[in-house]
Amino acid sequence: MSSRIPLAYNPKVLELFRNPKNLGKMEDADAQALAGSVACGDMIAFYLKIDATTLTIIRASFESYGCAANIAASSVLTELIKGKSLEEAWQISWKEISDSLGGLPSVKFHCGILAVGALRRAIRTYLADRERPAWLPEELTPDEKHAVEE
Repeated sequence: MSSRIPLAYNPKVLELFRNPKNLGKMEDADAQALAGSVACGDMIAFYLKIDATTLTIIRASFESYGCAANIAASSVLTELIKGKSLEEAWQISWKEISDSLGGLPSVKFHCGILAVGALRRAIRTYLADRERPAWLPEELTPDEKHAVEE
């Protein structure tokens, strides 16, 4: 008899877990970041293709070693940021990811936080050799700190 209690994921989370969008390494990425959660062992590699003139995200993809919520959060985030400027993408919160998924169980909020942290690390990496825009914090954000790079 198992003592595990299954989490009640909504259908959108389960659909993106079974059929994630934008899954896979992007060979021609302009920026990438690796992030992991010591809380649960999940890992995300996040990739961005960026228009250098407009600083707009053309494509995004991810690789994940994680649970259903981790995969779904990363997948929906790649869809949310397409066509957005780096500044607009930076403003996306884990709550927006959760809302886009129809909600996450409270014990899985960290999956949205991890996805945002990976995105922000990728954006910060891309901008590292450029003049820092005013909207980019000098210090790491809590989401970035949560996404401990391995």
